[in-house]
Amino acid sequence: MSRRAYVTLLTKNNYLPGVLVLAHGFKATGAKYPLVVMVTPSLEQNARDVLEKCNIEMYPIEGLLPDSSRHAVAEHDARFKDTWTKLRAFELEGFERIVLLDADMLIKRSMDELFDLPLAPDEIAAVHVCACNPMKYAHYPADWIPQNCAHTAVQDPFSLPPTWTPTSPRPYGQLNSGTVVLNPSPALGQAIVHYLNTENLESFAFPDQDLLTAFFKGKWKPLPWYYNALKPLRLVHSQMWRDDEVRCLHYIFKDKPWETRTPVPGPYEEVHVWWWKEFDSMMEELDPDSGALVLSLVDTSKTAN
Repeated sequence: MSRRAYVTLLTKNNYLPGVLVLAHGFKATGAKYPLVVMVTPSLEQNARDVLEKCNIEMYPIEGLLPDSSRHAVAEHDARFKDTWTKLRAFELEGFERIVLLDADMLIKRSMDELFDLPLAPDEIAAVHVCACNPMKYAHYPADWIPQNCAHTAVQDPFSLPPTWTPTSPRPYGQLNSGTVVLNPSPALGQAIVHYLNTENLESFAFPDQDLLTAFFKGKWKPLPWYYNALKPLRLVHSQMWRDDEVRCLHYIFKDKPWETRTPVPGPYEEVHVWWWKEFDSMMEELDPDSGALVLSLVDTSKTAN
């Protein structure tokens, strides 16, 4: 029987707190569909034991990487190396529809309606990238400026995202892969892996994200911002953002909330507090051994640099 599920990836223990908070958010919001965690051989047994005790289903997969001669992740983005493996979601067996999510997310409201979104077999749905580059990263694309950001065109929380046309700025055609709605199939999965192994990947700064943008060019549906509410949107697109409209908050950038219990003063302080509130609620439900492992993976003392 074909199933529906939310799916995320866990390759190393250090993202276990994120996965557990993600799972707890689905429970707290009454999601109708389970969270399934794709796990690779690199994930340690003690993390698997915690997932099992929490009744979180695991789906074993193999890692996925292009040949190192074809693409190398820059040192400043080393955390993206494992994200190629997210593409395994497209070949999962036994599922008619999945919503693929990153592990650095917080569920605030139900988004079960995504499972009924009309999609052709070769289509996906996702939220646009934010091309504003508020951190002023020098390695980001040169055309990632506010006037080229698709979110700039969204005037209020309920406006539809803009559609791409041949005259649109390039970022209007780019998706953020934190939330991807898809219909997996062996044929689609094989086609994506073939693309990974044969196409030119040199320009891909954001591995799986840039590949999906290229592979599904003209075949991805823009979703409203609140299904993948990138944390900088609250700052740079305040005309669009409303806290109570967020379905899924995405903690992009390298400073993950579990890395410090003491929030760094600034524009993202409050949204990191939200994550810790969910974490505290989740920890109350863990057995002592599981709780001890999770606490060893979060930093509850230092302030991030």
